[in-house]
Amino acid sequence: MSVAKKEYKRITVKSLVEMKQNGEKISMLTAYDYSMAKIVDAANIDAILVGDSASNVMAGHETTLPITLDQMIYHASSVVRAAKRALVVVDIPFGSYQSDSKEALRSAIRIMKESGAHAIKVEGGSEIKESVSRILQAGIPVMGHLGLTPQSIYKFGTYTVRAKEEEEAQKLKDDAKLLEELGCFAIVLEKIPAKLAKEVAESVSIPIIGIGAGGHVDGQVLVVHDMLGMTHEFHPRFLRRYLDLYDEMSKAVSQYVNDVKSKDFPNEEESY
Repeated sequence: MSVAKKEYKRITVKSLVEMKQNGEKISMLTAYDYSMAKIVDAANIDAILVGDSASNVMAGHETTLPITLDQMIYHASSVVRAAKRALVVVDIPFGSYQSDSKEALRSAIRIMKESGAHAIKVEGGSEIKESVSRILQAGIPVMGHLGLTPQSIYKFGTYTVRAKEEEEAQKLKDDAKLLEELGCFAIVLEKIPAKLAKEVAESVSIPIIGIGAGGHVDGQVLVVHDMLGMTHEFHPRFLRRYLDLYDEMSKAVSQYVNDVKSKDFPNEEESY
């Protein structure tokens, strides 16, 4: 028996939990600026992640580590002004929460107050237990992130699939249960075996959103620049490109250059 899909005027953390309970998949994409967020939100996306991946796709850094708290607040503020339906979740950047739970709370409060975001996301499990607890105790919704955690890339040394070995897989399962018990409303699982992701999704009551974690989780997230084909050099197995904007935009810019050089643009109709 199919369950009627509930219509949401505004997505909240409670909405995502209800979606899992009703068997409705959760859609999530990144956005970092007003114009892109407006397009994504109007397409009825459930959640927008203002990811620290802005460090890569917006600023050109090799990793997510260089982006600052001030920069994340700037990006988040732009997205919040555009989002009329979607839940807006913001990454707390590297160095703003790992070492000190009081600093973690200050960082989370700044994001919520200065950007107007609806929730924050942190990477890690038992290692950041105190930070997660303190943020949650302040009434700020927290999304967890396990598996491949890009802020720890220099520890891993590679972007390959995580938790293939039993010891790491068991820690991931334990961390997922811990984050649920602490009060997180959802968890992102990145680049782990689909079988393990399925086990985790079935073992907790909160939504599990995957990126490279197979189809048996409660939702999916991708970087919007990747799925639109704006970043043409990135080809992970989990990525489905819905457009090839890199090629289309390159052609358009080249045509503009040619039209200006040839004096075709502007023509009489495009002049005052």
